[in-house]
Amino acid sequence: MRILISNDDGVTAPGIAALHAALADYAECAVIAPDQDKSGASSSLTLDRPLHPQTLANGFISLNGTPTDCVHLGLNGLLPQVPDMVVSGINLGANLGDDVLYSGTVAAALEGRFLGTTSLAFSLLSRQPDNLPTAAYIARRLVEAQSRLVLPPRTVLNVNIPNLPLEHIRGIQLTRLGHRARAAAPTKVVNPRGKEGYWIAVAGDAEDGGPGTDFHAVMQGFVSITPLQLDRTFNEAFEQLDGWLEGVL
Repeated sequence: MRILISNDDGVTAPGIAALHAALADYAECAVIAPDQDKSGASSSLTLDRPLHPQTLANGFISLNGTPTDCVHLGLNGLLPQVPDMVVSGINLGANLGDDVLYSGTVAAALEGRFLGTTSLAFSLLSRQPDNLPTAAYIARRLVEAQSRLVLPPRTVLNVNIPNLPLEHIRGIQLTRLGHRARAAAPTKVVNPRGKEGYWIAVAGDAEDGGPGTDFHAVMQGFVSITPLQLDRTFNEAFEQLDGWLEGVL
């Protein structure tokens, strides 16, 4: 098996090193990741300049682009052979609920939708790497089990892992996405020349985070696995929209 590994924390991030180490003796692994932190890049592609891959001393490929750029190139000619699956992470920080709309970690996995296998995105609920071994172990176990998985094409599993030692993980729960409240207001700053700017503030707290959601699972010490699909069509709205459109034209 050939696995393409990417992330949004950057090619030198500890999470991607831990993920590669966990999978290197299981499959033929190639790493293509951004040359810097691209958190929040979502599924953006770089279309205004060329991309320049550079192979680092450890064999990882660094790219001056987004997580989606990395996987896009990996699936379309940069590698000598097309990977069998895409695995993303391990992100330092949660990707819960509405986070999946912005997450470069999830976006990298979504770009693997063109393959016949299910892609996986892994996130640890901490900005610190102390419990990366927990996340790496769980990632390995899930990737090993992937061969028994039969899901519709273009499905991604979004995996969030509590910031706990392995022996304190209570199990795994299948979850739906929760929802966050509105984010805090941006922080205004003024540079020494008087020019105003704004820092995007932290994401909102869980507004819909009850039982069954990814928020609830991880807060209870469970690994959360949420299946995602790219198709966001709101099929249930068609009936009301048909009536609304009558007589418009």
